[in-house]
Amino acid sequence: MNLEDGKQMGTEAFSVRADSKKIKQIDRIARQQDRSRNYLVNQAIDQLLELYAWQVERVKEGIKAADEGRFASDVDMATIFNKYENA
Repeated sequence: MNLEDGKQMGTEAFSVRADSKKIKQIDRIARQQDRSRNYLVNQAIDQLLELYAWQVERVKEGIKAADEGRFASDVDMATIFNKYENA
């Protein structure tokens, strides 16, 4: 059940064109999980929206930190670069 401001939200149909191979993969997963294609696509949409909201919040936090002058020091950055230099 999707809730927004404590109210049950309605559903709305829309069409999406996708590669046939992707549709077959979705259908295979749906059969394996005993779920509908619709259920899986809605789960994927929910995950995308949650990820996007998380990313927006992290960017806002980063901008706020930058506005407040909170930056990593040169030593901190060198440590990070050295850690991943040969990865």
